[in-house]
Amino acid sequence: MTVSTAWAQTITEDFKPSELNQPGQQYPQVNSQGYARFRIKAPQADSVKVSLGLGGRGGTRLTKDTDGFFTGTTEGPMDEGFHYYHLTMDGATVNDPGAMNYYGSIRWESGIEIPAHDREFYQLKDVPHGHVQQVLFPSKSTNTSRRAFVYTPPGYDKSDKRYPVLYLQHGWGEDETAWSNQGRANLIMDNLIAERKIEPFIIVMTYGMTNEVKMGKIREFKIEPFQTVLTQELIPYVDATFRTLTERRSRAMAGLSMGGMETRTITLNKPELFSYYALLSGGVYAPQDLKDKPKPSLVFLSAGSKERPDGVRNAAASLKSAGYNAVSYVSEGTAHEFQTWRRSLYQLAPLLFK
Repeated sequence: MTVSTAWAQTITEDFKPSELNQPGQQYPQVNSQGYARFRIKAPQADSVKVSLGLGGRGGTRLTKDTDGFFTGTTEGPMDEGFHYYHLTMDGATVNDPGAMNYYGSIRWESGIEIPAHDREFYQLKDVPHGHVQQVLFPSKSTNTSRRAFVYTPPGYDKSDKRYPVLYLQHGWGEDETAWSNQGRANLIMDNLIAERKIEPFIIVMTYGMTNEVKMGKIREFKIEPFQTVLTQELIPYVDATFRTLTERRSRAMAGLSMGGMETRTITLNKPELFSYYALLSGGVYAPQDLKDKPKPSLVFLSAGSKERPDGVRNAAASLKSAGYNAVSYVSEGTAHEFQTWRRSLYQLAPLLFK
């Protein structure tokens, strides 16, 4: 059975529950074309809208039936990969009771996964797995105990080997859980290691916000407090607690979006600490930025094809012409979203610590 849409496309009725649903929940659902369908029981509500589906034109409005269920399907197919969303129910912002929640947009949002054609690289497979552990480290500069998550590769606990470290930052409105939960960074690493495509390394993910920034006020963010936390408190803690290689050539920093902005600023301020730089939808470097500083081993720049792909391509070409090892990567068919960044990490990891 098919239904015509304004997109002049028929919807294939092969919908299945999203893999990110709460246990036993049948909705939301996705189909083989990338459409999403929602069904919410709210008999006392007058209106329910989903924040996804119309490209910023108001989301997907659900229709109420006589049994008190609101149902609706996105107007068109969505980009592959992970998406945050929420419901607006009679004007109130609430989460979908059928979906699991993920921290983004400065709140816990519902999550939905549109199956990607290349999803194998971040799927859970029957391979040796590393560990992601929470650590609490003292921060005298903020007078708090701060949190980080540390990925250690398979076999870490069974040897005395020391490992290089990637410091990997989340985006604005997210936190230190994002790269493991939404990004599946640990599974990407496990699969790459099992396929012998990379040499194992440690990943450290910490909260990048050290001063309160309200919605739309990202330009007010000050890097200095976080730079102190990262370079003077977290890195020494990690080096003292884990078996790390502590030379500059064994340390990398990368970040998505705002985390890219943090990466760019800190690597330029502290080039003696990092030898590998990666900005994932997070800006670019120009040759003059790196002039008269310790030369990085790699500069990696990426974006989705629906962002500004020519910016990263042109910047990498300019850096190469100036004698730097620069690589650009463009994720086809994606925008400023986690599928872009999952693919970017997958491309970046084999280039690190060579």
